[in-house]
Amino acid sequence: MCGITGCISRHCNDDSDRFVQQMTDALRHRGPDDSGSWLDQDCGVALGHRRLAVIDLSPSGHQPMHSGSGRYVIVFNGEVYNHLILRKQLEDDEKEQRAWQGHSDTETLLAYFETWGIKKSLQSFVGMFALAVWDRKERQLTLARDRMGEKPLYYGWCNGNFLFASELKALRRYPDFTNSIARDVLSLYLRYLYIPAPYSIYQDIYKLEPGCMLTLNSSDRYTCPDLAPHAPSQESDWTLQRYWSLHDSINKKEQGLLLDDRETLSFLEDALMQSVQMQSLADVPLGAFLSGGVDSSLIVALMQSQAMQPVKTFSIGFTEKGYSEAIYAKAVAEHLQTDHTELYLTASQAIDIIPQLPTLYDEPFADSSQIPTFLVAQMARQYVTVALSGDGGDELFGGYNRYLWAPKIWKKIGWLPYGLRQRICRLLLLISQNHALAAQQGITRRIPIALAGEKLQKLGQRLLDVRNIDEFYLSLVAEWRRPEDIVANSKEPATLLMSQESWPQLDRIEERMMYLDAMTYLPDDILCKVDRAAMGNSLETRVPFLDHRVVELAWQLPLHMKIRNKQGKWALRQILYKYVPRELIERPKQGFALPLGDWLRRPLRAWAEDLLDPVRLSQEGYFRPEPIRKKWLEHINGKRHWEHSLWSVLMFQAWLETQKEKS
Repeated sequence: MCGITGCISRHCNDDSDRFVQQMTDALRHRGPDDSGSWLDQDCGVALGHRRLAVIDLSPSGHQPMHSGSGRYVIVFNGEVYNHLILRKQLEDDEKEQRAWQGHSDTETLLAYFETWGIKKSLQSFVGMFALAVWDRKERQLTLARDRMGEKPLYYGWCNGNFLFASELKALRRYPDFTNSIARDVLSLYLRYLYIPAPYSIYQDIYKLEPGCMLTLNSSDRYTCPDLAPHAPSQESDWTLQRYWSLHDSINKKEQGLLLDDRETLSFLEDALMQSVQMQSLADVPLGAFLSGGVDSSLIVALMQSQAMQPVKTFSIGFTEKGYSEAIYAKAVAEHLQTDHTELYLTASQAIDIIPQLPTLYDEPFADSSQIPTFLVAQMARQYVTVALSGDGGDELFGGYNRYLWAPKIWKKIGWLPYGLRQRICRLLLLISQNHALAAQQGITRRIPIALAGEKLQKLGQRLLDVRNIDEFYLSLVAEWRRPEDIVANSKEPATLLMSQESWPQLDRIEERMMYLDAMTYLPDDILCKVDRAAMGNSLETRVPFLDHRVVELAWQLPLHMKIRNKQGKWALRQILYKYVPRELIERPKQGFALPLGDWLRRPLRAWAEDLLDPVRLSQEGYFRPEPIRKKWLEHINGKRHWEHSLWSVLMFQAWLETQKEKS
């Protein structure tokens, strides 16, 4: 795992090498073991690399790396798990033994590029990666990102120069980086609590979308195109195309739909076993995150079934009652006989991490589970350099609660006329905490306790202005319903979630939700969160569920093999029960929760009050203070629970403060 960066400048000189070294140094946490840079002054190209040595720890893995003929120069972040197989294929085709310099996957990639070209090679790779390749013959730079978006890659234009990097902090090290904050994107952030690809918080800087490659020709024009490159397209000097598409894979699923339960479970277990086996290859200590849930428990079970010694596993818990799954993880670890390490945190230990978040995540990011994710990665790094995780299981196999109850709710109320639904929703919004208390005390038995008070208010809010079940889903994944009313002078740009014409043809809402989550929430929230938290601790993470062959197989499963008997992840559960007793797994889904609402009312109150000061908000000019202050006062007075909405504003404010310090 590494960090990459570089630029193409119209005014390249000896200073360009110094500039790219400054950019590279900003990524030291991603690669503390080695660094390197390369400059082609005639073409204005500079490449930089920070290395976390995982495969081939010798100097032969140093980057930037040149291909055998010298045509290609690469900086590469990630792992290609099938690279030894690809090496053998090359040797079989050539019918002779190659003189390899080492056994790094980077060297294999370059050899494949020389034989098959870049696009065909990318389609052959099994792995997670972000890379930049300079073709000295064609004078072209190609950027590429793995199929599901495990590894980050930003690119864009600044004062006539083209820049790219694993993280935004490297781009900000480029001299005279003056790109302004994108107000329109800020509205997207408030809606989703993360910034969706292809956008970034800065004007003219973008995220390369998963499964895409961008080719930039050497020319005299390095200015941002008039239209933001948010879809595969071609301009005079750059081309953006997809080499793999989940959309296309889904459209093919009906041709190979697997219907036999036993046969399908066998195929799936074999595919997961192979993925875990490939991703367990490392020349450094390796372990796994273990929450005790279905996904992480299955990955650890498959790891342990293949290991010759106990797998190192890690979990984290909070001392606050109701916010910890560590006891369940420990039970699973004891059953599987792993080498388990756990850490119970106090509120003060977790809160101490908050000042680091703006720098760690580089742009506003408001998934509050970023805190425990960072802490478990910090703990794991004391023992291992690589950790496998169970991310991706929910999106591929129907694990989120909304897949279960959203269709049920809509079935009960969707038939009502729109106007009547609106009136019902407004009545629900009037229900206060006192009504919830009354229901719990038995004053009324007509309102189920589980839906009383705050939950009924949230349901009414989510259903307000919703005309169909797809809009209901979009409401469920949004935090601020009308962010343009909060962000001054903004208009939300187009995203996949709002472009229904580009969705695949899926009859079931559960499958549409799973597809959209896999394309948006998974790469831009979950995988971003894990990458920054882990790499902030120089820890490589790997995600066996996101082997693209497992992804494609998952979409060949009919829906009833994912959601059955009022539970998600049916197929994964059946495989897991071969290794772990059912009673250790079956419990309500909890997630990586923490008592954020209580913290904002108590230990974080002064910090939040300062960042949300209405005079400060007005002077900074990004937010309209009134709706924010309204939610803040309702929250601290206990009338409502607005912690997630408030956290989004607080994380922007904290990030903005770091920008002032650097300017």
